[in-house]
Amino acid sequence: MNLKQFKRRPAAEKEALAAFLQKLDEIVPDEMPQLVAEEDAKMWAETDCLSCANCCKKMTPTFSPADIKRISAHLGMKPKAFKDKWLYQEAETGDWMNLSTPCQFLQDDNKCSIYEVRPLDCAEFPHHNKQPFDNYNDTFTQNLSYCPATYNLVQRLKKRVEREYEW
Repeated sequence: MNLKQFKRRPAAEKEALAAFLQKLDEIVPDEMPQLVAEEDAKMWAETDCLSCANCCKKMTPTFSPADIKRISAHLGMKPKAFKDKWLYQEAETGDWMNLSTPCQFLQDDNKCSIYEVRPLDCAEFPHHNKQPFDNYNDTFTQNLSYCPATYNLVQRLKKRVEREYEW
């Protein structure tokens, strides 16, 4: 997806998709895991994350203690030095986050310089495989503005659910 086109998507479209996700909190088709798997596979056949990297440009992952230990060792640093250089601890949650965006590990070609040891949050992004899917609707709602893959998946699910189910 062209990022310029994605950014210009009308707010009304995103609002409709967010409303769909909110309704999924109340009404979940029995076949939801199968629907998600089918539509997600179709979406990934058309999606190239390296043409986007918006998650790395506009968002920050959370870094678990295990992530910090693994990445700092990979970089030949002590965990404290790694945190001091690149992270801050969010007061409300205690989560470790990047000090700034874009991510310090994002390269000009939209690849990650620490891909092999990246944070688990990055490895699992955009979290479409989390189960049950509807437990992550808040995450997907947030990601609608940042991630074309999530946007396209939710758009596909909305069309399919509205077409195939009493909604």
